[in-house]
Amino acid sequence: MPGPAPDERMRPKGRRNTQGIRVDPEAEVTHEPRQAVLSALVKHRPGVLSEVSALFSRRQFNIESLTVGPTVDEDTARMTILIEEPEPGIDQAKKQLRKLVPVISVRELEGEAVRRELALVKVSGEKPDDVNAVADMYDGQAVDASTDSVTVEITGSKQKIDAAIEAFKQFDVQEIVRTGAAALERGPKTLEKDV
Repeated sequence: MPGPAPDERMRPKGRRNTQGIRVDPEAEVTHEPRQAVLSALVKHRPGVLSEVSALFSRRQFNIESLTVGPTVDEDTARMTILIEEPEPGIDQAKKQLRKLVPVISVRELEGEAVRRELALVKVSGEKPDDVNAVADMYDGQAVDASTDSVTVEITGSKQKIDAAIEAFKQFDVQEIVRTGAAALERGPKTLEKDV
């Protein structure tokens, strides 16, 4: 064949792998994971939660928390999904969610969105007055009490819940249940149908 010999050919600059193939620097970029709150409006029907969780499982997205509840329209429910992924994974999660038939709308909420979590903490009932004092510090309230245990309800940010649980450890924490994040945009914006 006519043309220059192999050592006379132009070679593009850049790093090459062990086989001599040029490596694209963009393909090697590693993105730091970040937390994202995805809010999805879905059809309120059986099996929707299963479809969404199966999607995240197939794509190996890491779900930090997932909450679901009815909305003002009885035919729709709202999902708040907290994920921690690198930037391309977050975009991919939003695209894949939009493809599901029961999903009406998907939006990533801004960092200043209102986020709240509920926790129920059951501790030893030996010092109920001290437990109530700690609960008051975190705007919590006792919702159940017996001679053996006290259950306290706390609502607030993740940081507030974490701090309260740490404070309750002095009373021998017996059980904890947390709802995960529920979130809404601040101001007049609402999650509506994607057009």
